[in-house]
Amino acid sequence: MSSKKVQLGLVAALSAAVLGYCTVQERREVTAYCVDPQSRQPDGSYLIVDEEHCHRGHSSSRTKVGFVWYYGGDVRNGRVSHGSTVRPRDVRIVSQKGHVIQRGGFGFRSRSGG
Repeated sequence: MSSKKVQLGLVAALSAAVLGYCTVQERREVTAYCVDPQSRQPDGSYLIVDEEHCHRGHSSSRTKVGFVWYYGGDVRNGRVSHGSTVRPRDVRIVSQKGHVIQRGGFGFRSRSGG
C-alpha cells in the first residue's frame, strides 16, 4: 500500500513540475514587429510597417523585397532596433496588434489568420 502512495506522490510531483514549466514558458513573451528590411539605417534600426504586410507576405512595390518579422527590440519614432530577425524559440510571440504568431513551451505553434 505504501508503494502505491509513493507512486502517486511521484506522479503528482511530476505533473506539477510539467504544469509549472508550461506556465513559465507561456509567460515569456516577445513582441514581433513587421519591418521593411530595405529600411535599415546605420544605427541598425528598421522602419515598422503595418503587420498585414507580414501576415500576407506582401512585397514592397518599390523594392520587390518581402517584409519580415523583427522580434523584440526597442521602439522609437516608428523604428525598432536591438532585436533580431531570427525567430526566438520557446517563447510566446505576439504581434503589435496582439496576434499570436507562436506559442511558447514544448514547440506548440499557432499562426493567426489576420
